[in-house]
Amino acid sequence: MILPKKQLSLNESFFGFGAFLLQRLSVPATVDELWEYYKDSYTNKKYPVKFSFDQFIMALDYLYIIGAIREDEKGGLCYEAA
Repeated sequence: MILPKKQLSLNESFFGFGAFLLQRLSVPATVDELWEYYKDSYTNKKYPVKFSFDQFIMALDYLYIIGAIREDEKGGLCYEAA
């Protein structure tokens, strides 16, 4: 489920979902703001796959583990530029 493969599209993987979330994190955001952004995007058909909140948290965990995001001094999430 992390990486796309023959039976799993990029949008359905955490890899693809994480990339979608990273686009929003060019400006720091809280977990709640990021979740609302995803829900609005799904509702408005800007992201085609429905994820549960648990899957959303797992995608954030994945991004944190690979060093793509970090927590800022105010407790928000931000993109970790190399």
